[in-house]
Amino acid sequence: MTIYIGNLSYQATEDDVREVFTEYGTVKRVVLPVDRETGRMRGFAFVEMTEDNDEETAIADLDGAEWMGRQLKVNKAKPRER
Repeated sequence: MTIYIGNLSYQATEDDVREVFTEYGTVKRVVLPVDRETGRMRGFAFVEMTEDNDEETAIADLDGAEWMGRQLKVNKAKPRER
């Protein structure tokens, strides 16, 4: 499962996001998409963890939490629509 993190601060780095989620378990991957034209972060991220139950706990604890001055939207990522 992949976790979607929305309303993320534009100052957040991959290391910042990884640090928050490692409190819940082992993080396999963190992706912070950037805008192709400007190179700026797009304000959301994806996190993959090794254990599904760790992901579920992180989602339950962090959805709606305030972090870096923003209220996070954290949920299970939906497959990309074409």
